[in-house]
Amino acid sequence: MLLFRWLILLLLLGAVVCFAFFAATGQARFKRYGLLTLKWTLIAAFGFFAVLILERIA
Repeated sequence: MLLFRWLILLLLLGAVVCFAFFAATGQARFKRYGLLTLKWTLIAAFGFFAVLILERIA
């Protein structure tokens, strides 16, 4: 579980860095990378919470 928490935190940090690069440079590729990273972060977070819920039920 600790590994998943660190993974989600690092993915969020990566998205923040991408958005900061976009704000500094104005290049659209950094925004695209940030949104893609954010999407996978949300998918990982939903998966993490789904596993927690399923463990409580079973």
